[in-house]
Amino acid sequence: MAVPEAAQGITAVVVTYNPDPEQLARLCQAVQPQVEHVVLVDNGSSAEALAALQALVEGPSSALTLLALGENRGIGAAQNAGITLARQHGSRYVLLLDHDSIPEADMVTTLRAAIESQPAGSPPVAAAGPRYADARQTTNPSPFVQLEGFKRVRCECQHAGQLIEVEHLIASGSLIPMAVLDAVGDMDERLFIDYVDIEWCLRAAHAGYRMLGVCDARMQHELGDTPIRFMGKHLPDHSPLRHYYLFRNALLLQRMPHIGWRWKVVDAYQTVMKYGFYALVATPRLPRIRMMNRGLWDGLLGRGGAYQPR
Repeated sequence: MAVPEAAQGITAVVVTYNPDPEQLARLCQAVQPQVEHVVLVDNGSSAEALAALQALVEGPSSALTLLALGENRGIGAAQNAGITLARQHGSRYVLLLDHDSIPEADMVTTLRAAIESQPAGSPPVAAAGPRYADARQTTNPSPFVQLEGFKRVRCECQHAGQLIEVEHLIASGSLIPMAVLDAVGDMDERLFIDYVDIEWCLRAAHAGYRMLGVCDARMQHELGDTPIRFMGKHLPDHSPLRHYYLFRNALLLQRMPHIGWRWKVVDAYQTVMKYGFYALVATPRLPRIRMMNRGLWDGLLGRGGAYQPR
């Protein structure tokens, strides 16, 4: 089957970890017509989940590639493995996706057009990302965010065709030119999970690139575990282990010289606020507090990689 011109040179890298087979099949069905290659990078799923992935890849109409890492090496390592395959394919773009994201039919074309339509002489674009909506939350679609002074300002899309220069993008749904990855570098595997996309975007910004939020590009995406309802809003929740990474990596980014000092001040304040919220509101409290404290300690010591029980 001929690849549409708009899809040529694009490899989608889908990172999986014990995915829901039906949801993953819907993702693949949605993204395959929009790209030239789809690579599923499995990050140590169970034998049952891996068998389901293999069946999907071996389906009669499948054009998927499965790369099974055999263990959970973290989101950054899995993305880098997929990016390496994309380079081997000679791809010009990489589309990063989580297994719980469903892009709309024209999402990738819209993102590519946003990158390629930038005026000559304007600062280069590192990545373009869609508006995403989580059906479990009340604030949909999720707004883009800019850093203004010492505040993160939520930027709502106001009209069709609008592009918003943003502080950072979530990895899932981001379309990245391969030339930018070659110049800026791949994902930081030491972070394992959480802040991986933020660190890469801030590293790219330090190198002179911009991130674009594309209002016309849409995607369904689940952010975190079952949301916490608080004061009429649904706020993302995470397991105690994820809170270890969130708080550890927040401190690891504070140690990085390419992260701007204004961003560090704002994120330090928000980290304190998050600690108070999750310690007081989220349950179970004690395991969560222990893991947040452990993350802060390891972050202070500069420890990266996978969590090591001690």
